[in-house]
Amino acid sequence: MTGNPLLAFDLGAESGRAILGRFDGERLELEELHRFPTGGTAVFDLLYWDVLRLHDGIKQGLRAAAGAGIASVGVDTWGVDFGLLAADGSLLDNPRHYRDPRTEGVLDRALERVSRERVFAATGVQLLPINTLFQLLSMQEQSAPQLGAAHRLLMMADLLHYFLTGEQVCEFTNATTTQLYDPRQGRWSTELLEAFGLPHGILPEIVPPGTRIGPLLETVSRDCGLASGIPVVAPATHDTGAAVAAVPAEGADFAYISSGTWSLMGAELQTPDLSDGALRYNFTNEGGVGGTFRFLKNIMGLWLVQECRRTWAAAGRERSYAELTRAAEEAPGFGPLVDPDDGRFLPPGDMPGRVAAFCRETGQTEPGGEGAVIRCLLESLALKYRWVLERLEEVLGRRLEPVHVVGGGIRNTLLCQLTADATGRPVVAGPAEATAIGNILVQALGLGRIGSAGDIRAVVRASFEPRTFAPDGDHGRWEEAYGRFCRLLPDSPLASEG
Repeated sequence: MTGNPLLAFDLGAESGRAILGRFDGERLELEELHRFPTGGTAVFDLLYWDVLRLHDGIKQGLRAAAGAGIASVGVDTWGVDFGLLAADGSLLDNPRHYRDPRTEGVLDRALERVSRERVFAATGVQLLPINTLFQLLSMQEQSAPQLGAAHRLLMMADLLHYFLTGEQVCEFTNATTTQLYDPRQGRWSTELLEAFGLPHGILPEIVPPGTRIGPLLETVSRDCGLASGIPVVAPATHDTGAAVAAVPAEGADFAYISSGTWSLMGAELQTPDLSDGALRYNFTNEGGVGGTFRFLKNIMGLWLVQECRRTWAAAGRERSYAELTRAAEEAPGFGPLVDPDDGRFLPPGDMPGRVAAFCRETGQTEPGGEGAVIRCLLESLALKYRWVLERLEEVLGRRLEPVHVVGGGIRNTLLCQLTADATGRPVVAGPAEATAIGNILVQALGLGRIGSAGDIRAVVRASFEPRTFAPDGDHGRWEEAYGRFCRLLPDSPLASEG
């Protein structure tokens, strides 16, 4: 491989990784250098991100890359969460986790002040209680002193970039997750902020993915044993934006699922869709690479399985994900189902107990045993993917095929096959490291080593071999299960089934 490597920091809900990418102009090779935990920290029943621990994990990753002669660095994280800075640049408080309970009920109260239609028309973003807008409104309701003292709001990846460079900017893909960005005007929605009485002077300049934010601070370079002047290049800092950039698709008529703790399912558009159908089904328009928009819906994802595993481990029944998947493969199919986006499944806690309660309340038999619980969750996810795919096609007026699945969730081959069976579409799975790949290749775009977003996908196709899952399930039984599933879908803050 020729050319200096590029370093991606990909931070998810459970862990962060430092991934080195060696790119020769045609193919990309990856090497994981460092891994560190990211999960939330609970204090007084509130849930925070330990952002200084995250910064320290990034510095450890930089030290691990000290001998590699890296050409650039970029960080991606989840969306919606943020830190507030004082006028002197100091952090006013630990950033809250999107699963923190402070936003309970805020969405409903907010829509009594400004209508759902007006909020969507101003932002094109699905209404979720975790969105930055509603987190800020919860602070407003509580008269949080940090909000009044804030000089600048930085999204999590932007905050970590600030710690590395001293520069305060907001990258486009993450700005669009806030429900504060106007996609028609291409700027912050000052009108919506004023309607809610929120300060808009705290919002920073928005920069596109691929922007050179600045060099690493000399103190960071010295501390980590790096050369001076290494640029920090903004990737698509929202992890889903980075993952979608690395979908190895050809053409435009494909659907994608970025599968991990969350499942983000959608289509790629050249302009945002703010139609009545998009509002009715609560779709979102999030920014992508190359000026595109990710027209998608958030689905709860493998968080459901992760919390089951944690609950069982706390009770002394430690199981690997592979063991749980094998147990699910052996469990009978087409049993009880849940709506993955029911609000009770959002917070941490006893997920198996919540699944059992949902089944009781909907007149279904509770799943018996760990394998049956996981089978129930995976079949429910696959059926939710079908529901979202049908709504996507209805709103966009075209058939979407194949379904590309990227991210760590592709390692669950049972879910990939169930998705093909439930949707009746071929599922193209891979790459698993799509977020890190997208991060690295957008850095390469910013450095001029790649010419366009389309070139990124050509590199992915040349570098990583996907696996295709063809539908081969019992069509009649899937139709019956889908009918049962659709009857379980009430309006909810996370699903808003219209």
